[in-house]
Amino acid sequence: MKYFLLVASSLRRKKLRTALTMLSVAVAFLLFGVLAILKQSLTAGIDVADASRIIVRHRVSIIQTLPAAYEARMERLSGVADAMHLTWFNGIYQDPKNFFGNFPVKPEEFFSMYPEYVMPEEEKAAWQRTRNGAVVGRQLADRFGWKVGDRIPLVSPIWPNKSGGAWEFEVVGILDGAKKSTDLSGFYFRYDYFDEGRTYGEGQVGWYSVRIKDPREAAAVARAIDEEFANSYAETKAEPEGAFIQGWAQQIGDIGAIVTAIVGAVFFTILLVAGNTMAQAVRERTEEIGVLKAMGYSNGLVLGVVLAESFLIAGLAGGAGLGFAWVMTLGGSPVPAMLPVFYLPGRELVVGAGLVFVLGFLAGILPALQAMRLQIAVALRRQA
Repeated sequence: MKYFLLVASSLRRKKLRTALTMLSVAVAFLLFGVLAILKQSLTAGIDVADASRIIVRHRVSIIQTLPAAYEARMERLSGVADAMHLTWFNGIYQDPKNFFGNFPVKPEEFFSMYPEYVMPEEEKAAWQRTRNGAVVGRQLADRFGWKVGDRIPLVSPIWPNKSGGAWEFEVVGILDGAKKSTDLSGFYFRYDYFDEGRTYGEGQVGWYSVRIKDPREAAAVARAIDEEFANSYAETKAEPEGAFIQGWAQQIGDIGAIVTAIVGAVFFTILLVAGNTMAQAVRERTEEIGVLKAMGYSNGLVLGVVLAESFLIAGLAGGAGLGFAWVMTLGGSPVPAMLPVFYLPGRELVVGAGLVFVLGFLAGILPALQAMRLQIAVALRRQA
């Protein structure tokens, strides 16, 4: 306790300088936390991507459709366990700003293809028997206050309804995630209802999700799928689901590289700030350090006291910054349409804690060594 009081009194020596240094460190680690949250949000699909799933789209572009008949042909190929198609519906709820993903699918195939989604069995049965039934992610339901039994009108500028009005859906189930990183912002409805109701494009779908028997054979199965439809009017491009999602994420740049570059620059700057603060503090206390050594404090103890001061600044300020970043996620995503997955991963908290330790050590080690090597006579002579 006496050593802690000694460290605390050193920090109180220049209160404004200490406060500004700690504020700088806290802001730096808050930025680290925010960037980690954004990185997780933009790459969440990669984390939950199943190695046994392949995405098959049109070779030219994902906006080009594929025949629904391709499903049966893919399922006959060696190494393929199952195939399921999805289509981008682009339904608008009340206002174009209310963006969320909505897709027609086959209910009987959806949960076997995507086991990361869970829903009560009675709601699954209701989806099977309700022609215009839809299931929605928990986050999306909370966003709009939807519950089972609600009727939701969507207008699609891509797929107009034969009736000329809005598509009417009944919410029959709420999807939850088996993993924290599962995207629960989607809206899924029956393909047969969609196919019969649209004004054009019957029998056409957006892309396929294909489950393979052995993830180690993903590349070979992808080649076999592309060869199956080679030279057809709708050639395909098959790739592992993780690579497909990563390609989408990297359309705005290499998220990992961007975050690393920003964090590296900020960390280096804060290291200079904290290191300068510690160096000034040691220079100002030269005479005091000499007195401590004259009183019997060993060189190692003096080294430890100075390092403890550096660790205390980094720990309190860095912990506050990371803590505030974590608190920001408790209320959910501020922009669920853009960032449906919004949380600070535990691994990033561990990395942040490691950076706090590294910052405390690097900022304090040189001033601490200087204090340790300081000779008593030299220190006391300055006082005279």
